[in-house]
Amino acid sequence: MFTHYDPEAAALTVRLRDQFEAFLTGRWDAAELAAHQTGRLREVVAYARANSPFYRRHLAALGDEEAAGLRIEDLSRLPFTTKDHLRKAQFDMLSRPVWEAWTFYETTGTTGVATPCPRTNADTIHNNTALTAYYRDVLAPYGDRQVIGISGPSELHSTGDTFGDVCRNLGHTVAKMWPHSPVIGFDRALEVMRLLPVTGLFCTPGMAMRLAQKATEAGLRPREDFSLDVLMLTGELMSPSLLENIGTLWGAEVHNALYASQEASVLAAAVSDGSLRTAPLINHYEVIDPDTLEPVAPDRAGVRYGELVVTNLYAGAKPLVRYRTGDLVRMTEPGPGAAVPAPAVQAVGRTRDRLSLNGRLVNGYDLEDLLLRSFRGYLDYQISVDRDDAGQDRLSLTLQTDPAAVHAGLERAVGACLDTLDTPLTVQTGTPGAITSTGAMVSWKAARVVDVRTGRSQENGAAERIAATRK
Repeated sequence: MFTHYDPEAAALTVRLRDQFEAFLTGRWDAAELAAHQTGRLREVVAYARANSPFYRRHLAALGDEEAAGLRIEDLSRLPFTTKDHLRKAQFDMLSRPVWEAWTFYETTGTTGVATPCPRTNADTIHNNTALTAYYRDVLAPYGDRQVIGISGPSELHSTGDTFGDVCRNLGHTVAKMWPHSPVIGFDRALEVMRLLPVTGLFCTPGMAMRLAQKATEAGLRPREDFSLDVLMLTGELMSPSLLENIGTLWGAEVHNALYASQEASVLAAAVSDGSLRTAPLINHYEVIDPDTLEPVAPDRAGVRYGELVVTNLYAGAKPLVRYRTGDLVRMTEPGPGAAVPAPAVQAVGRTRDRLSLNGRLVNGYDLEDLLLRSFRGYLDYQISVDRDDAGQDRLSLTLQTDPAAVHAGLERAVGACLDTLDTPLTVQTGTPGAITSTGAMVSWKAARVVDVRTGRSQENGAAERIAATRK
């Protein structure tokens, strides 16, 4: 509603709504998209060079004439922006002063210096228009009487505002719940979920399982005593196996709803064909080899696998140019049946979260998917890695579940681990504890993996400190 009081924001909202409508319905061809991206790239680079003290220095080698004629294929000549740059530059990274933003967020700062992430109206309208356009068909099958719960990691995170605004755009009621808050707590959150009742929930995979745990401890049955139709999960690594398990726990449809970061905002979102699709109207994407930093070519299946690099294509508070996300992705061009004519992306874990197991390097996504594939109905999980006296790496999986469920899938899981990773696996039941709830705050590896082969890292310490405050 604020746009009625801000003609510039109102005009931008209408323009973007119409652009996304035309793009999603196939009325943009490749040439029109390329022209759009080229024009936005030139605008953003000029804007950042003029307004951001960091980019004034970082892009000093780029002349005015060269910047004015910049093409998408010229991006590789520009330097990368890294997380270390963000941590060191702080407010010098911004292209607008904070007082011109409508809200202020920051990264959690659990494993390093927190970085400022203010949002202007332009930031919010660009990103939330993309989510509104993509989620419309995802949520439509559940009707027009939805009450959507939203649970995020902290008060200085964009989760509540973003999903609340998008749900309002789509006509859905929103209940913002923070179960880790000492004021709300899990008991009250579960009570509210039953009372309203909540039919949809935006949260992390860890939160979805923790809510199921707390409901079970209270004598409730997640599938029967709640009214969830759909879970929209984000904020952590999530493999197909984990998604299917959470759907089993709640008796609900489950979507990997969003790939985003506090720094770079929306990078990809769920669409009705079940995939995550990039948003090429507001970002440009590159996939590079994290070691050589060279562009990655598609493999025989048409998949590009490497580190994602993103350039924002809108002039907001802090547009990023060639930002190395540190995330490994698989990106595939859209086929004829794609719900949105944009590449599909799988975020498979951070580059530094990969594990070497008996000479084989595996990312978190594939490891989680492999180990959990044979089990359903568990309320939590954790992976341990150690090495025997002969120097062979070994894996152990702890599941919070009934022993009968472990027995049913044990043989398949052990065999698959040996075949795929040449690594022995043992599976046991147990309660991993609150540390598994810290994934969105620290990292998947710190929350889910106990690697006794390596020393205790800074991330391990951060996860343990957060877990100590949670029950």
